[in-house]
Amino acid sequence: MTQEYTAGQREQREVAAAPPRAPGRDRYLDLLRSLALVRVVLYHLFGWAWLTVLFPSMGVMFALAGSLMARSLNRPALSVIRGRVRRLLPPLWAFSAVVLPLMFVGGWRLSEDPDHSGTWGLLELVNYVVPIGAPPYPWEVGFPKDLLESTWADQAVGPLWYLRAYLWFVLASPLLLWAFRRVPWATLLAPLALTAVVGTGVVTIPGELGNAVTDFAVYGSCWVLGFAHHEGVLAKVPRYLAVSGSVLVMSFALWWASGHLGPEGWDLNDIPLAQAAWSFGFVVILLQYSPSWQELPGRLARWDKLVTLSNNRAVTIYLWHNLLIMATVPIIDLAYRLPFMQSDRAVAALDSTDTLWMFFLVWPLIGVAILAFGWIEDLAAKRRPRVWPNGVKRGNGKARVAVGHEV
Repeated sequence: MTQEYTAGQREQREVAAAPPRAPGRDRYLDLLRSLALVRVVLYHLFGWAWLTVLFPSMGVMFALAGSLMARSLNRPALSVIRGRVRRLLPPLWAFSAVVLPLMFVGGWRLSEDPDHSGTWGLLELVNYVVPIGAPPYPWEVGFPKDLLESTWADQAVGPLWYLRAYLWFVLASPLLLWAFRRVPWATLLAPLALTAVVGTGVVTIPGELGNAVTDFAVYGSCWVLGFAHHEGVLAKVPRYLAVSGSVLVMSFALWWASGHLGPEGWDLNDIPLAQAAWSFGFVVILLQYSPSWQELPGRLARWDKLVTLSNNRAVTIYLWHNLLIMATVPIIDLAYRLPFMQSDRAVAALDSTDTLWMFFLVWPLIGVAILAFGWIEDLAAKRRPRVWPNGVKRGNGKARVAVGHEV
C-alpha cells in the first residue's frame, strides 16, 4: 500500500531523518558573513540604495552573531559575555587610539563643541573605550595636510553604531535565550512589534537613546533568528511555510518602504520598519536553506582563503573600511600630477572613473589594515597573533579552516 504525504509532512520527515550536523565551522555561514562585509564596503563606497534591498548585510551579520552566541551560551553566561566583550574591545581601542588624536590634532575642541561640551561630553568619550552609547565626534574637522575632507570623522566614526548594537545584544542574550526557549515565537516577533512602535513615530525616544533602542528593535528579530537556527527551531518549520511567510513579510516591507521613502529613496537604512521586515524575511530564507557546508563546494572553493581571512578579521575590516575608503582619495589625487595626465581629456577620464579606482584601491588598503591591526583580534581572543590568517598552514601549504568566534 502506497502512502502519500503532503509537502509539509514530507519536509518534516526529511528534517527528522537528516543526519546531525558535524561539529566544526559551518562554511555556509562563513560565506554569508564574508558577503555581508563586502556588501557593507560597497554600500559605503558607492552609496547605492538598492544594495540594502539586494542583501541586508546588517541583518545577516546580527543573525550569524546570534547563532554563535546561542552556541556559546551552553557555558556559564557571565564567562561568555566576558569573552565576547574581551574580543570586541581591544580592536576598538586600537581604532580609537588612531582616530581620537587625529580629531584633536585637526582642531576639535570638546569643551567648545556645542553638542558635546561639559561634563557629559567628557563622559561620552567613554564610548570610545566601551561602546555602550554613541561616541562623540565633530561634524567637520581638519586632517593633517588636508588629505581628507572635513567630514572624515563623521564617516569614520559613524559605523561604530554596529558595535554598540552588538554589545547590547550580547548583554541581553542570556535573557533573550531564556525567553526564546520558553516562548519562542513571541520572543522572535517582539522586536518587529517594537519596531512598529519606535521606528514609525508612534512613540519617539529622543537623542542617541532613541537611536540605540531603534537599532535594537530593527535587528532584534534577526539576532533571535540566530537562536532559532542554532536551536533547530527554524528547521522544524516546513520550508514551504517558512519561505511563503517570508515572502509575505518582505512584500509588506517593500510596500511600507514605497510609502515612506527617505532622502536616499529606497535606502532601507532610512526606513526602520521596512528594514526590520525585509531583513527578517531575507534571513529566514537564507537560514532555511542553510546547507551546513564543512568545505566550500565547487567553484566557491577558490574563495576559501579569502572567506577564512575575512571571518578571522571581521572586526578589523568593519572598523577601518570607511576611513580607508576616504584614504583612497588622496592616492587618486596623486595621479593628476603624472605627466600623461595633463590633458583635459585625461583629467576628464579620471574624474569620471574615480569611484571605480576607489573600489580597486580600497581592498589593498584593507589588506594593510589587516596586517597592521588584525593581530589585535588574536590577542583579544587569547590566541597566538597571526599576520595573515587565511587558513593556510605554514610548512605544507595546505589550507585548513581556523576561524575564531567573530563579531
